[in-house]
Amino acid sequence: MQGDNQALLSVRNLRIEFPNRRGTLVAVDDISFDIAPGEILGVVGESGAGKSLTGAAIIGLLEPPGRIAQGEILLEGRRIDDLPYEEIRRIRGRQIGAIFQDPLTSLNPLYSVSRQLTETIQTHLSMNERQARERALELLEEVGIPGASERIDHYPHQFSGGMRQRVLIAAAIACEPDILIADEPTTALDVTIQAQILKLLADVQKRLNSALILITHDLGVVASMADRVLVMYAGEMVEYGDVKTIFEDPKHPYTIGLMNSVIRLDDQRDDELRSIRGTPLVPINPPPGCSFRSRCDAALGVCESEKPRPSSVDGGHLVSCHLMRQGGAP
Repeated sequence: MQGDNQALLSVRNLRIEFPNRRGTLVAVDDISFDIAPGEILGVVGESGAGKSLTGAAIIGLLEPPGRIAQGEILLEGRRIDDLPYEEIRRIRGRQIGAIFQDPLTSLNPLYSVSRQLTETIQTHLSMNERQARERALELLEEVGIPGASERIDHYPHQFSGGMRQRVLIAAAIACEPDILIADEPTTALDVTIQAQILKLLADVQKRLNSALILITHDLGVVASMADRVLVMYAGEMVEYGDVKTIFEDPKHPYTIGLMNSVIRLDDQRDDELRSIRGTPLVPINPPPGCSFRSRCDAALGVCESEKPRPSSVDGGHLVSCHLMRQGGAP
């Protein structure tokens, strides 16, 4: 990992729990990472891996009974996970912007786009209504809304899915935040529109020199955009490092399985795509040992009783696997 002096955002040993009648669901367990200005961190893993919850914890949007049970989140060295609601609300939007996968649930259908953007702007910046509207129009033009001056007073249902996502990006960058969190920002869009939105996101991030946390299940997007990758499984970090290293030489059996399940244009294999056998562990009152062991073809005896801790493989490349400690290979 990077040193704290370089990090804009540091997440340290984050654990998120959901208590319920059956016990305690550990949705995120001991996640740590840093991100610096101008850097893109890709967070990948299957559905239920804890990716979105990690993003929600950073911006203070965990839904009860979810709670941060352990760890800390630091923004420019200041702890923000234990702040009062009003303080984290001021940070959300001003210093940290969020783009979610479903714009229809993120935009209020009863308010015009103009009202929603100007309210966001005036919440965080000292602008009157006229100035905020001018700023909103500039943002819509920047994100590529055709005829922005006419469409600014339209309602969300009057926009296509791709245009609504552009409106969300405009709202997220309204105050030029230091960090952008994009949670599956193109899931509901067709392939052509996905490419346009991702290019827009990359262009905006580069212009602002913001840190971008890109949460996705699409390895191709991560390979083309990210500087570093955090691979999550059952709420845990299994591998973490720079994108070139992890894509060219993955070490954890789960990461290798993910890579083998994706079609590549240069793939010379004649056999079918290989899926990862079994299903993910449901982490309610999790047992000891490695959470991936029941799906792993290289599991050792120690995997049944001892949870693997991150091991450094080549500097900043971290792998949570007993094979790394014992000199083996998946």
